[in-house]
Amino acid sequence: MVIRYSTTSKHPALQSPHMVTGIEHVAIASPDPLRLALWYVEHLDFVINYQSAHSQTVFIKAADGSMIEIIESAPDTVPAAGMNPAGLRHLALTVADFPGTYARLKEKGARFLTDAQTTNGNSLAFFTDPDGNILHLLHRETPLP
Repeated sequence: MVIRYSTTSKHPALQSPHMVTGIEHVAIASPDPLRLALWYVEHLDFVINYQSAHSQTVFIKAADGSMIEIIESAPDTVPAAGMNPAGLRHLALTVADFPGTYARLKEKGARFLTDAQTTNGNSLAFFTDPDGNILHLLHRETPLP
């Protein structure tokens, strides 16, 4: 279904049924953006690809080009606890070598919320970054369509 706005509207007519072409980045608020960025670099092989000269904002990039923007959080705030409160709950990180990555993170002291499990060829485990954000380590034998 293609939705077209009226030509008298402030919004131009849509030219494609796929207006959104992807997700460029997600943002995580941290009391210390650079410290958190360096954790992602050390533990998950991200690279720092941008640091703002006007704020504490740091962008980090995964090997596939996915990015996380890390911004300064409001004072005295923490992420919502648990897997099911409303809002964004976890960030799924895909890996080619699940057992190797899981073992490396365990060795580096990552705090896992679940044990590693494999079902129908899909391996997963949940863990947190140092600020308490929930991360989902994931390898799918067959990617979702």
